[in-house]
Amino acid sequence: MTDRNPERVRVAVAGDVPTVKAVTDAAYQHYIARIGVVPQPMVADHAADVAAGLVFVTGEPVEGLVVIEAFADHLFLDSIAVHPDAHGTGVGRRLLRFVEARARALGLGEIRLYTNALMWENQEIYPKYGYEVVERRVDGPYDRIHYRKRLD
Repeated sequence: MTDRNPERVRVAVAGDVPTVKAVTDAAYQHYIARIGVVPQPMVADHAADVAAGLVFVTGEPVEGLVVIEAFADHLFLDSIAVHPDAHGTGVGRRLLRFVEARARALGLGEIRLYTNALMWENQEIYPKYGYEVVERRVDGPYDRIHYRKRLD
């Protein structure tokens, strides 16, 4: 039976790789001119991330995704991408709720992420969802603001 519930977040499968790349590229490509470098999520090895079970998608067809990785003391939100056509529809909110639920299910009390300092939209969004700035650090060509969210 096919699950057509667009609210569902599911693990990505090999057949999703082209869509994962397309949604990621659509979500991040407008930042290239602003930050002067291709954003890291656009050059990620999507096939390897999907094969490793790190990518979760939502929508039918896919309109958003997260790349997450569990560590001993936290869940790392490596990337979140929402197709521009789905902006303002709650997809990002759904994905952030999923990440929090996933961390709790894994028994992890903290979520960590970073965003480019020139992606100022993200600096407005993450604090609204309980994320706090931990530090700002330059990693190669990327000026990053690191966030964390401690779970109760």
